[in-house]
Amino acid sequence: MTTAQEALGLPNTAGAPDSVGVPALVGVLGGGRMGAGIAHAFLLAGARVTVVEQGDDAARAARDRVMSAVDKSLSRGTVSATRADLDNRLTVSTDAAAFAGSGLVVEAVPEIPALKTQALRTVEAHLAPTAWLASNTSSLSITELAEALDRPERFIGLHFFNPVPVSTLIEVVTGEGTSPELADLARGWVSALGKTPIMVRDAPGFASSRLGVAIALEAIRMVEEGVASPEDIDAAMVLGYKHPVGPLKTTDIVGLDVRLGIAEHLQKTLGDRFAPPQLLRDMVAQGNLGRKSGRGFYDWKDAS
Repeated sequence: MTTAQEALGLPNTAGAPDSVGVPALVGVLGGGRMGAGIAHAFLLAGARVTVVEQGDDAARAARDRVMSAVDKSLSRGTVSATRADLDNRLTVSTDAAAFAGSGLVVEAVPEIPALKTQALRTVEAHLAPTAWLASNTSSLSITELAEALDRPERFIGLHFFNPVPVSTLIEVVTGEGTSPELADLARGWVSALGKTPIMVRDAPGFASSRLGVAIALEAIRMVEEGVASPEDIDAAMVLGYKHPVGPLKTTDIVGLDVRLGIAEHLQKTLGDRFAPPQLLRDMVAQGNLGRKSGRGFYDWKDAS
């Protein structure tokens, strides 16, 4: 009898869920910075990957992002596969029907609840009943997103961190309906990607966003109040607390608009201790979104 794992191109490892590989065919919805990073991670782990984007221009840009990350990995000598092999295992499309046959699809669209709900519903409609579905959301409720799905037990949160290629953490978030089998498989997938899973019950902001945003919001308030410069506030956390990157530079990397969206969500669910500072709102309104716009708390115009 064929097991669910075998049907997805996975070994039958019911007794050792932590040692499974990744599904043979993985889909990623959204080819922006995060989606491209997720696609890159699964490619290097041996999967065939399909990325779906809106429009031909966005699809071409998504392929360029993924292959640029591949080239960096190849230049470091950490990949045994050839560029041609990795390129051949990457498909980019503008049609969600391309996900048919995928064992796993990871949604990586912007943190807008209605957008994510519709995206997940569309993807699920193209998947086999045995396929798994995940969201890369950094703060939205997995349980609430699952309410729009026909198979909530096959849905989980896989919160990758930016930049994906060098980050070693993935937050595995289980909703109320997530099956224990999927939770075990997801832990194994993360290990197969060469990253470390932390298992988190669905709660506002999970573990990482909740803590990271709390620190970042206080750092922004300190800038707003003139306590110290962004550089000195970041230096305090890097040198004094051994953070690899300070909270304000991290905010620039994540995106000020993303930070604002998460803070607004946490304010609604956890209270005013997560109220966004006016400075953050003003910077987003001015288009100073961090690295992706060229300016945030730091100048990124010359950054590669």
